[in-house]
Amino acid sequence: MALLTIALTSAHAEPVRILAFGDSLTAGPGIDATDSLPAQLKRRLSEDGYNVEVVQGGVSGDTTTTGLARLDYTLGAGPFDIAVVELGANDMLNGHDPKITRANLDRILATLKQKGVRPVLTAMVSSANHGQAYKKEFDSVYPDLAAKHEAPLVPFILEGVWGSPALLISDGIHPNAAGVAKIVKKIAPFVERTLVSMGARRTSRAQ
Repeated sequence: MALLTIALTSAHAEPVRILAFGDSLTAGPGIDATDSLPAQLKRRLSEDGYNVEVVQGGVSGDTTTTGLARLDYTLGAGPFDIAVVELGANDMLNGHDPKITRANLDRILATLKQKGVRPVLTAMVSSANHGQAYKKEFDSVYPDLAAKHEAPLVPFILEGVWGSPALLISDGIHPNAAGVAKIVKKIAPFVERTLVSMGARRTSRAQ
């Protein structure tokens, strides 16, 4: 038992590596890298006492199709313990078939789990521009897949950000530093629950 305790303590002496895998919402166009989602998530988790490294894996313009295509390459920078999967906004904006979005995200989540990476899925919702039938089908993708893969599901991360000029950069689309902070506030508790589930401990300073 003593040896097991020592082994667990040693394992958590190294930072937990988290991949932020997404599109422009993760990449952070128009803001400093220090204000991007990965950087702010790292600060939030560190302030809460967790020893983590958050790796930037966001590519502006990515759809679930292009995200899936680069997943193996991105995971080559691992190993990773957790991946925050933030994809689908561009699928919706371009009116891609929700069945394709579903299939791509399904494969992304399955691949992560096969490689021992715990996924945290962030939900996207469709606007009404493509009709109610499209919206219903698209919006169902995220809760369905979260349930299938037993992954935490972060509710729509742009709620309260989208359409709020004070939280967006000049293009009126992407979040500014304050908007990202609001998104991180929503994501962080789900990541922290995942950290707890894998045995990560807070530093004594934060307890």
